[in-house]
Amino acid sequence: MWPFLFLVMFFGLLAAGMPIFLVLGSCAAVLYGVSGQPMIGVAQVIVDQLNSSTLMSLPLFVMAAAFMRQGGVAKALVDVSAAWLGGIRGSLGLVTVVACTLFAAICGSSVATALAMGTILLPAMIEKGYPRSFALGVIGASGTIGIVIPPSLALILYGIVAEQSVPRLFLAGILPGLLQASAFFAWVWYDARRRNFPKEAALPVGDRLRVTARALPALAVPVVVLVGIYGGIVTVTEAAALAAVAALLVSLIFYRGFRVSQTVSVIADALRSAGTIMLIVASALAFGHWMTESGAPAKLVEWVLAHNLPTWAFLLTMNVLLLILGCFLEVVAALLLVIPILAPALIPLGVDPVHFSIIFTHNMEIALIHPPVGLNLYVLSTISDAPIGEVIRGILPFLILLLIVLGIITYVPALTMWLPNLVYGH
Repeated sequence: MWPFLFLVMFFGLLAAGMPIFLVLGSCAAVLYGVSGQPMIGVAQVIVDQLNSSTLMSLPLFVMAAAFMRQGGVAKALVDVSAAWLGGIRGSLGLVTVVACTLFAAICGSSVATALAMGTILLPAMIEKGYPRSFALGVIGASGTIGIVIPPSLALILYGIVAEQSVPRLFLAGILPGLLQASAFFAWVWYDARRRNFPKEAALPVGDRLRVTARALPALAVPVVVLVGIYGGIVTVTEAAALAAVAALLVSLIFYRGFRVSQTVSVIADALRSAGTIMLIVASALAFGHWMTESGAPAKLVEWVLAHNLPTWAFLLTMNVLLLILGCFLEVVAALLLVIPILAPALIPLGVDPVHFSIIFTHNMEIALIHPPVGLNLYVLSTISDAPIGEVIRGILPFLILLLIVLGIITYVPALTMWLPNLVYGH
């Protein structure tokens, strides 16, 4: 009874345009009432879960992303990529892939990456004669790297919900993220030669070094953060604070993308975004508490084990379900809805939770660019005034590449687990 009631309510309210935190909260309240579960203690559970030092890193990383997006960091990364890729056909497309990867390693947000890079690179590519659909496709797809390359906001949340080490999850995302970037780079290079795209002039070595020197402050931000975490100097939350401070100083001192007097406005925008995420987390925690008390996760584990579902079939089924779910939910909501149910089933089925974190995150990357609710599609449509259909046409080749990479990540766990096992052991 309750699964049917939940699905009808959930998708009905979502279709009506209700904000996701209200959808989750309303569904949880109705489920508590229908099932007769007492609501005493739910508020305390939410407060206890939100009172997490690791969770505090989320608004700080969001703030760092806001500083970098508006502070000129994105332009510096584009400039250094262009300096070294000039002279290659389709160089602006290749610059997009590299710059998005670098920016993702600083901000941890896919939407922020697509927005920052789209604002700079989309007009430049169109002016140089690139087809608009191609430009939209490469920017939208490359932006998805933001939620798997560390520091990833999605992996931080996964670590909290599934009770996994966030630094270990960060390491797990590096090689899959680089594989995705390499696949995009290879396709853009091939497509540019096939369709005779323009190429930028190659700069003299002296100019390249000068542009690189100017980009060093921006490139130093992820290095400082990751060295701090893996050197055991700072926690993830302290690293997030360090990233926010470093991003602010780099933006104000080196790139001057905004004035000191505008700092409060930038912080306000960041806090608004962080507040939205925290509201979704709070409402999803109420639903997750009901789910745990109902015994649904335990029943799922029992059902899967009773049917002797092999690991490969379980992972294939999860990929299909996550891809469908991604059509309707954004990343945070999907994670908080699904992981509390799936996490207990992973180890009994022989699936490492760290490996599954990257499978899940990659599915959510695909969700960001596949219709009907791919958030990056609408971000790009908004900043370019292009019809959503044109954005989708440009995205399709990259969507196929992402599905191929998903298969590799799913069935070659060594790609994900090698770095975490190397640093932390099995």
